[in-house]
Amino acid sequence: MTATVNENKLLKIVLAFLLPPAAVFAHSGLSGQFWLNVILTILGFWIVGVIHALIVVL
Repeated sequence: MTATVNENKLLKIVLAFLLPPAAVFAHSGLSGQFWLNVILTILGFWIVGVIHALIVVL
């Protein structure tokens, strides 16, 4: 069970760098955090979305 949790977390971290809203969606679903990350990614030139996604996932 621990290996699965670590694999999921690693996948979310990689996804946070590649597509930040997808990582937040995988972690918390279609919530306010997801929509906030979409807005931050669009308006913040991607890097702000990556930082927010990493904060949510970790």
